[in-house]
Amino acid sequence: MSGKLLKSGLIVSAMTLISRVLGLVRDVVVANFVGAGAAADVFFFANRIPNFLRRLFAEGAFSQAFVPVLSEVKAQHGDDAVRELIAKVAGTLGVIVTVVTLFGVIASPLIAMLFGMGWFIEWLNDGPDAQKFEQASLMLKITFPYLWFISLVALSGAVLNTYNRFAVAAFTPVFLNIAIIGSTLYLAPQLNEPSMALAWGVFIGGVVQLLFQIPFLAKAGLLVMPKWGWRDPNVTKIRQLMLPALFGVSVSQINLLLDTVIASFLLTGAVSWLYYSDRLIEFPLGLFGIAIATVILPNLSRHHATASAAKFRRTLDWAIRFVVMFGLPAMAALIVLAKPIIMLLFMRGAFSQNDVMMVSYSLMAYATGLVSFMLIKVLAPGFYARQDIKTPVRIGIIAMVTNMGLNLLLAPWLSYVGLALATALSASLNAFLLYRGLALAGVFCFSKSSGYFLAKIALASVLMASGLYWFSPPFVVWLALDFWAQAGRLALLCLLGIVSYFLMLWLLGVRLSHFRMQTVAESN
Repeated sequence: MSGKLLKSGLIVSAMTLISRVLGLVRDVVVANFVGAGAAADVFFFANRIPNFLRRLFAEGAFSQAFVPVLSEVKAQHGDDAVRELIAKVAGTLGVIVTVVTLFGVIASPLIAMLFGMGWFIEWLNDGPDAQKFEQASLMLKITFPYLWFISLVALSGAVLNTYNRFAVAAFTPVFLNIAIIGSTLYLAPQLNEPSMALAWGVFIGGVVQLLFQIPFLAKAGLLVMPKWGWRDPNVTKIRQLMLPALFGVSVSQINLLLDTVIASFLLTGAVSWLYYSDRLIEFPLGLFGIAIATVILPNLSRHHATASAAKFRRTLDWAIRFVVMFGLPAMAALIVLAKPIIMLLFMRGAFSQNDVMMVSYSLMAYATGLVSFMLIKVLAPGFYARQDIKTPVRIGIIAMVTNMGLNLLLAPWLSYVGLALATALSASLNAFLLYRGLALAGVFCFSKSSGYFLAKIALASVLMASGLYWFSPPFVVWLALDFWAQAGRLALLCLLGIVSYFLMLWLLGVRLSHFRMQTVAESN
């Protein structure tokens, strides 16, 4: 079992790597095009709203509720029952998302007012940032339909993942990045307002992503005609699981959205600085945390459906080992190398040296919560696979209230950096409470071998970070280097970090066998 999970995890990580690299290329193109000024603030705002709803309707609450029920139906009733469920879920979800999308397009000024309150007040008072509100309202009309496309993409991706065809869904986001890059390079020069090309890129990306997945569903014999199935027992179960999960599983996204509201009252550039730093955090989070969470959810759901409690525990233990092994050194490296990474990726065109400094501060703050973000991704499925929604919802409420309290405490002192730090701290609380909930329920608890393993990971990460800090030149030296010299120096530092980290793990006795579930089983 561990071999299959590892293979699936590596496949998803490889496809995710391609997507994340193209995502970085996309952000480099966007940074060069609009920098971190008013136009960038507006686009990131207009893109965040449908992305927030995407996490609720699609990748977040829906997938967490749908996959366990789909796995149960597949295990107990076979493929014909699966096709019937897919048809009814597609029809029901399609109608709901269509209504929400139409409302979003029509009511875009109202949405821009609610979540960009600072800009709306400027507009009412005819202030210097009044145009931000008007442009945000217009951009939302273009970006909001992305919700419709990506919700159906998430449905088809969840189905393919349940049948262990992980690569298709993991590769699909590549097309969004290509669409935004293409629109920026080729459509922007044709428009009176070039930044609107970014919004059209989001729209086009949603269309292409959906069209890409349809042939794979057809090949698997799972492409069916949608039906209305609101009262179907399995659809009802999904609804009952999904409604509270709309909040519980998307707490981090709600926190980011609330950060955007507060950032609209701060200085111009705050929304963009938070966006760029969040994107850099998303790279390792998607590569390891989300990839492993994608793989383990169907397996956890199957183990729960077949009452395999020991396999359930071993799967969670394996996933935590995996994400911490890569997440902790990634966190340390992002903190130590924040400025040179941002400089190399973004400092050109409209993206200034001041923007490098500003983004680096929020990146370091976000990075302190990277491991927690990853742990949330792998611990939450431990509840949803068991169709336990109430516990993570309760934990989510605690985390969100804590985040808002920290926002109010830290933002007046640290400005936008306080928002990033508050998000990281609340994520750490969220991860701790999720683990505590699983432990109290007797579902999962760290084995002694895992505790020793995590301690060794922490020691190796600290030593690696110390080496990176020692050999990394001062910021003024980085500024004096040209692009290729910066790239070469950063590549050498990354190579030094990787080699020293894994060498230290080897010296500490960490071996490949620590990822074999048989070893975990023996220690429990």
